[in-house]
Amino acid sequence: MDPAQFVEALSKLKFENSFNPYSNRCVVHDLDDAPQRRLQTLLTVLETATKQDIDSIWIGRDLGYRGGRRTGLALTDDVHIHEYAARWGLSIQRPTKGDVVAEKTAAVIWSVLSQIEVPVFLWNVFPLHPHEPGNPFSNRSHNSLERRTGEEFLSQLILLLKPRRLVAIGSDAARTAQGLRYRPRVFQLRHPSYGGQTQFLAQMCELYKL
Repeated sequence: MDPAQFVEALSKLKFENSFNPYSNRCVVHDLDDAPQRRLQTLLTVLETATKQDIDSIWIGRDLGYRGGRRTGLALTDDVHIHEYAARWGLSIQRPTKGDVVAEKTAAVIWSVLSQIEVPVFLWNVFPLHPHEPGNPFSNRSHNSLERRTGEEFLSQLILLLKPRRLVAIGSDAARTAQGLRYRPRVFQLRHPSYGGQTQFLAQMCELYKL
């Protein structure tokens, strides 16, 4: 599977109570061509990443409604979308309209990532935004079916990028990463939410010698 096939397969995923930012358009916050913008951005980044020596893939749990649902980029909100693009030598436009929206997890992630120069690719166990029934602007944890699908995409991503290591952010990400049949070494870190920020930052500083 090449980057174009990977992104195309991703855009075709459909799950109940899940928003696919690469094919779905939010009528409240998205520009008219938002899904196409997010799809093209991910494809360009992935094509660029396959040509580099990737140090690691950082793995979160799911896209959040204040972050990846809007940007189509894991662990990245509106505030950091241009910083994300710059890391890959790109220039991209925000696919949403209105005020810039910040996400707490993204802020913590990027406070560390901004200090790291080696190529890092951001991803999630479940690459879409799962939400509560009837409330698209909420977050829920993915279910077992969604997890299995996410594992397949993560395995393909590892084959594409050949990272030296996986950095699992939180226990959900760690269980998935450690259960993959073919994988590099996995480092498990505390998720920065729910009081885990201090420990997460300390673990990152140790892992990357910051």
